[in-house]
Amino acid sequence: APSLPLPTPEQPLPPARGAAMATAGGSGGPPEAAPAALQREPVYNWQATKGSLQERFAFLFTNELLSDVRFVQRIPAHRFLLAAGSAVFDAMFNGGMATTSAEIELPDVEPAAFLALLRFLYSDEVQIGPETVMTTLYTAKKYAVPALEAHCVEFLTKHLRADNAFMLLTQARLFDEPQLASLCLDTIDKSTMDAISAEGFTDIDIDTLCAVLERDTLSIRESRLFGAVVRWAEAECQRQQLPVTSGNKQKVLGKALSLIRFPLMTIEEFAAGPAQSGILSDREVVNLFLHFTVNPKPRVDYIDRPRCCLRGKECSINRFQQVESRWGYSGTSDRIRFTVNRRISIVGFGLYGSIHGPTDYQVNIQIIEYEKNQTLGQNDTGFSCDGTANTFRVMFKEPIEILPTVSYTACATLKGPDSHYGTKGLKKVIHESPTASKTCFSFSSSPGNNNGTSIEDGQIPEIIFYT
Repeated sequence: APSLPLPTPEQPLPPARGAAMATAGGSGGPPEAAPAALQREPVYNWQATKGSLQERFAFLFTNELLSDVRFVQRIPAHRFLLAAGSAVFDAMFNGGMATTSAEIELPDVEPAAFLALLRFLYSDEVQIGPETVMTTLYTAKKYAVPALEAHCVEFLTKHLRADNAFMLLTQARLFDEPQLASLCLDTIDKSTMDAISAEGFTDIDIDTLCAVLERDTLSIRESRLFGAVVRWAEAECQRQQLPVTSGNKQKVLGKALSLIRFPLMTIEEFAAGPAQSGILSDREVVNLFLHFTVNPKPRVDYIDRPRCCLRGKECSINRFQQVESRWGYSGTSDRIRFTVNRRISIVGFGLYGSIHGPTDYQVNIQIIEYEKNQTLGQNDTGFSCDGTANTFRVMFKEPIEILPTVSYTACATLKGPDSHYGTKGLKKVIHESPTASKTCFSFSSSPGNNNGTSIEDGQIPEIIFYT
C-alpha cells in the first residue's frame, strides 16, 4: 500500500490558507482571475452531446456556463445543484438566513478538498488520495455529504496499517468516525509493538492515549508499553514547553499513569525501568517491590488484570506417559528446557499436586530465555489440588511469546507436601490441530540448580499455549 502522509494530530483540522481562501475583491487589490482550467467558452447546443443527466451535470462542473455563484478563487458553481446535494448548501441559499452574495467565502476549507466535494456533487465521481483524504473528509462532514464521507472512510480503511494506526485513530476520534476508530484499535491490538514504535504514537492526545491504555487486548509486554508511554510524556512536555523532567512527565501523564499495569511486569523489568524512572513516588516503588516479593501481597493502586489479545483455541501438551508418587520439595526449582518449531504464546503450566489429599500449594512459575538467562515472564501464585493424579492449571499474568528454534527453560518452584510426578517422558511431543500447522516441542534436561526434573521424569508435565 502507498504511504499515507496524513495530517498530524497537532493539526487535526485542515488549516485556513489566508489569501488562497479570500474571494475576489475581498481584501483590497484587483479581483483575482479565475484559474485557466476553469475558463470555458459556452458551447452551442452542448446539451445534445450529453446522453444522461449525470453527463450534463458533470459538464457544468467548474464551468462558467449558467453558473450563479462563485467560491474560493472564483470557482463557478450552480446553487440548484449544490442545494440538491447538501442540506448545508440548501440552507445557505434557500433558508431563512440565505445569502444573496454571488461570491461565497470559505475561510477554513482547502481548495483541493472543496473541488473534490464539488466534483462528487456534480458527477458522483470520487477523486481522493493520501494527500487530500483527510481534508476531503472534513469538508464532506462540514457540508453534510455522507456519501462522500463514506468514500473517505473506506479509503482510509484500505490504507490502515500498524505504522499509521495511531494517527488515523486520533483523526477518527476527532471526526466522530466510530467504525474507523474501531478498526484502528483492532490494528493496534494485533500489532501493538509496531504501532507504538511508529512516529505518530507520540503525537496523540492524552484522551486517545488513555483509551488505548485501558484496553485488555494489547499484545505487548507491560515494560515495553511503559517505555513507549515515557516517550509520549517527553514529547508532550516539549509540546507544552515544559522542561523534560521526571516531575513534568508525571504531570503530563496524569490519569494515564494509573492505567499502566505495573503488577504484570517481572521484578527485573520493574527494577530496570519504572523503579528508576522517577515518575513513580518512592512510596509507590516500595509498595510495588513488596507486591512482587512478599505474601500476602500489599494492595497497590494499579490494575493487575492481564492483557490478552489471544484468539482461537487454547492448546496443551503433556510430556509424560505415566504418573507415579512421590516427589518432594525443598525450595529448589524444577526445570526443563525446550524449543518449539513455530511461534506460540505460552499462558501457563499444568502441575502435579499432593499425594495426601486436598492441599494448597504456593508456587512461582517462570519462562527463562536460556542463552540470555533472561526471565520473560513469571508469576507468584498458588493452586489447590484434590489429591488425584490430575494436573492443575497455574497461569502466567500475560502471554509469553516463544520464538522458533530459541531455547527456553520452564521453571516451577513449589512449596507444599510431596506430590505426584510424571515418568516415561518424551523428548518430542507434537500437537496437531485441524486448523493450524503442527507444533513440535523438543525437550532437554536443564543442568545446574534443578530439583530433579528431567526429560524422563519429574514436574511440569503440561505446557498450555496458543498458536
